[in-house]
Amino acid sequence: MSNIDRLTLIRHTEAPRHRDKLGSASLCLCGVWLVCLFASVSSATVLLPADFTTVVTGSPIIVHGRVVDVRSFMSGPRRTIESVVTLSVIDTLKGVPARTVLFRIPNGQVGRYRRVVVGAPEFEEGDEVVVFLQAHAPAIPTLFGLSQGVYRVVRDINAQAMVTPPAVMARGVSAERVVRGDPVRQPMPIAAFAREVRSVIERAK
Repeated sequence: MSNIDRLTLIRHTEAPRHRDKLGSASLCLCGVWLVCLFASVSSATVLLPADFTTVVTGSPIIVHGRVVDVRSFMSGPRRTIESVVTLSVIDTLKGVPARTVLFRIPNGQVGRYRRVVVGAPEFEEGDEVVVFLQAHAPAIPTLFGLSQGVYRVVRDINAQAMVTPPAVMARGVSAERVVRGDPVRQPMPIAAFAREVRSVIERAK
């Protein structure tokens, strides 16, 4: 057998082995990707809607205020982006009165890196809100149920402060649909809203 014939035979016998190795490597990479995907899904946070009474009783701090500062930063060993929102307090509905209140949200932007978490609200300087906060000292408080713990305050044509309930708010134990323009979510005056909050607090005592 000539040297050329021997070289051709070697190539034909080694090529399938090479393809097998590539196929095995592809399968391994695919398997790793699937494991990462399922790990990511399994670690996702799922928040169930809470009714108004649960939100009120489960929040040690409830304040009406205006956003005066939002600062984003890298947090923890995994360098996760979070933001701290500072409120200038207009009225304290529950908790110890203070001139300012800080709370954390799991999103924000640091340089060219931005973190967006589904269900986590965003804030800008000047926003007027009523927030329901959970606190475990000495940690900075967090929102009750993310967006469930924020009621936006808007002004009507008469400059009266009106509170709009969040889109996700349970009214019972059965499954419910989020409907655009739901009349239940119509804004109500801030004074009436504050009375409702304090009424729930009194009933829970």
